[in-house]
Amino acid sequence: MIKTKNLNFEYEDGDFKLEDVNIQIKDGEFVVIIGHNGSGKSTLAKLFNGILTPTQGDILIHDMNTKDPALIWDIRKSAGMIFQNPDNQIVATIVEDDVAFGPENLAIERSEIIKRVESSLKSVGMFEYKLKPTTSLSGGQKQRIAIAGILAMKPECIILDEPTAMLDPVGRQDVMNTLHQLNQEENMTVVHITHFMDEAVHADRIIVMDQGKKIMEGTPKEIFSKVWDVRKIGLDVPQVTYLAHLLIEEGINLSEDIIKIDEMVEELCQLKLKI
Repeated sequence: MIKTKNLNFEYEDGDFKLEDVNIQIKDGEFVVIIGHNGSGKSTLAKLFNGILTPTQGDILIHDMNTKDPALIWDIRKSAGMIFQNPDNQIVATIVEDDVAFGPENLAIERSEIIKRVESSLKSVGMFEYKLKPTTSLSGGQKQRIAIAGILAMKPECIILDEPTAMLDPVGRQDVMNTLHQLNQEENMTVVHITHFMDEAVHADRIIVMDQGKKIMEGTPKEIFSKVWDVRKIGLDVPQVTYLAHLLIEEGINLSEDIIKIDEMVEELCQLKLKI
């Protein structure tokens, strides 16, 4: 779905750059990109969507090079972008009108637009809100409407740049449930950029960025089991993982790749049975 080849990027003022980033994301994968502020993850998202153009190297979205201006429209139809603040993407005062905005700009027939709006709103669990004013929605609901607006254009991939950063815990969970549902039930490729480690544990793969470089890549268990390596670059690990490693250091026999609460509970129960 997405492939970068020796990707380099530098802003005009020389403020920040990406160095020799090589990434491959397969169709249907759920990939999380993590890194502290200034690590390059948001810049990478904008490059994926053709908002920025590589200084050197290439980005291919289903073999379409983002350097080719003639392909940008098709690239953005294939890989939709969701930003941190949903208010930046909501353009209409009524929910169904906002979701219809994208397909209308693709010159799709009205009857098809109606079908897409209905289908997209149902996919994100917001169909009952279709006639509501967008201003009356919570942050989590607005973000789901922003996702529905992208879905209505039928992309193969959604790229999300910290979409839950401005949401409360309930809104965050709503958005994450929506993303996993789209990935699992509709095989949609999801590239999720976040600084919440608990949002990364259910990914197929995690990419870790630091100072403009890809420094680690692997499954959630592979990445978070390297507790001290992750913390050394200013990132955290899931609280349950950190607790497990503290207990291991105290001599308690636990697995080093615990990343979920239910895994910790099972390990402790097994430990109690052995005692």
